[in-house]
Amino acid sequence: MLVGVAPPAPADVVRVARDGAPVRLTPEAVEAIERSRAVVDALAAGPVPTYGVSTGFGALATRHIPAEQRTQLQRSLVRSHAAGSGPEVEREVTRALMLLRLSTLATGRTGVRPATARLLGDLLTHGITPVVHEHGSLGCSGDLAPLSHCALALMGEGQVRDAGGRLVPAGEALAAAGLAPVELAAKEGLALVNGTDGMLGMLVLALEDLRLLLRTADVAAAMSVEALLGTDRVFAPELQALRPHPGQAASAANLVALLTGSGVVASHRGSDCNRVQDAYSLRCAPQVHGAARDTVDHAALVASRELASAVDNPVVLGDRVESNGNFHGAPVAYVLDFLAIAAADVASISERRTDRFLDASRSHGLPPFLAHDPGVDSGHMIAQYTQAAIVSDLKRLAVPASVDSIPSSAMQEDHVSMGWSAARKLRRAVDGLTQVVAIEVLTAARALDLRAPLTPSPATGAVVRLLRGAGIEGPGPDRHLAPEIETAVGLVRSGAVVDAVQAVIGEMS
Repeated sequence: MLVGVAPPAPADVVRVARDGAPVRLTPEAVEAIERSRAVVDALAAGPVPTYGVSTGFGALATRHIPAEQRTQLQRSLVRSHAAGSGPEVEREVTRALMLLRLSTLATGRTGVRPATARLLGDLLTHGITPVVHEHGSLGCSGDLAPLSHCALALMGEGQVRDAGGRLVPAGEALAAAGLAPVELAAKEGLALVNGTDGMLGMLVLALEDLRLLLRTADVAAAMSVEALLGTDRVFAPELQALRPHPGQAASAANLVALLTGSGVVASHRGSDCNRVQDAYSLRCAPQVHGAARDTVDHAALVASRELASAVDNPVVLGDRVESNGNFHGAPVAYVLDFLAIAAADVASISERRTDRFLDASRSHGLPPFLAHDPGVDSGHMIAQYTQAAIVSDLKRLAVPASVDSIPSSAMQEDHVSMGWSAARKLRRAVDGLTQVVAIEVLTAARALDLRAPLTPSPATGAVVRLLRGAGIEGPGPDRHLAPEIETAVGLVRSGAVVDAVQAVIGEMS
């Protein structure tokens, strides 16, 4: 991937973070970096104190640092700020963070040297991933501790994972890749650690996952509507047009396409059907899934603006360096919290649909708990317990992190965003939603089999065949259910469920 003065596309962030794509600065980016470095060098040589260049940091910014101590100033900054604690964050998160910091360096607004920026790109290309810890960022002055652990690796210090995943000292990994550590010059330490790159990287990755999950949730809902003998009439486009939310229309269109040709739905369309309307969890699926889709679109707009930003303090503007507050993570933190709310609600309605299958008084002729021999067998009873436990967790994760500011740095940094924390809990929420939707797909497929000889739609039938082909057997006596759940989770997470459907009906909305 080429990293230039233009912002990276979200798909490129995902490719670098997850697929290990190499990176390289464009010539235009190198020129922009050189121009801004010349400004910093001129200020560093001048008599006037400049924040980040010739002063201390944060509450210590009033101290002027003599020229002979400025290399130590930058080195000390990185070492002291690399103060993270707790579990190691995922490789894809750290790679996304590094790429987005490099993207900001490439704008020519930070004042680093080209060699420093290139080394950050070289770490990505060689698969060298600094160890970044769960705790340490307040989401203001950027993701200071996580970024500092990455900057520490550029200095040849700290711990990293090599391309094979081995934990090794940074200096050893650099040497093995033929790379030399950098000695940070004026302002470079600050430029490497002062950005919203961690929370933004996690936002971009979550958006990728949620777009897939919301299409999968439509598949699961269609399977549930079908197997619970629900109606597809409520998804008609003329009804959606009465409330013109784009996400709702897209979700309803998916449900119509998914249920087209269903023998199960056709079996109760006649005049003898006495059910006037379905429960909310069936009838209102497009409204809930659609609201989540619109939330994702809003978050993607915020992400696009942040990707186009040069987040640093101070920044190089023309021939001067100016302090600013653009490192504050509030714009990103808010939408991270918003997405956690949407994930919790989509999981909640999914669990409610699943629960209806298991109650013989609401499942319209299906055996209790979808069990082979109810009383002897428990069927999917405890699968719903698992869903319920996860949904309860997701509700707690939906409590906003961004409202919980806490002051730091001797009250200089007296209001912070907690955006990193919002991003970390969103990752857990996305994982939980994946599991909940997978259990609904698993349960609905079993129910569709129990509706035989009625036949599912071509699209939902393709999902049933996918599960059976993956080793998940159809109805029968109780068996170890956890491995089947994990298989279903894998099929949802990989996109195989959506792929199976799209092979039948074409691209879903």
